[in-house]
Amino acid sequence: MKRFFLGFALVSLLFAGVLSYFASSDPDGLDHVTEQQGIAEHAREHPLADGVLADYAVGGDDRFTGIAGVIGVLVTLLLAGGLFWLLRKRSGARG
Repeated sequence: MKRFFLGFALVSLLFAGVLSYFASSDPDGLDHVTEQQGIAEHAREHPLADGVLADYAVGGDDRFTGIAGVIGVLVTLLLAGGLFWLLRKRSGARG
């Protein structure tokens, strides 16, 4: 089981760190429709729009998209791992 999770983590980091540079910068279908229908005109900036990892880049620099992806994967894995560790069944404990 540990091998699976290690493999999953490595593949996730590879995808986030390398393949993210090949992602399209064109808006996706939902963005396109909201712009086309005029819905996007009413959009407001998110309070964290100036955050360190905003727009999938570190400090807004597109050259660091992969690093932002790796940081996101690591944070997600740490939070999920911590949650699973806290909620795991303990041997000898009654349910």
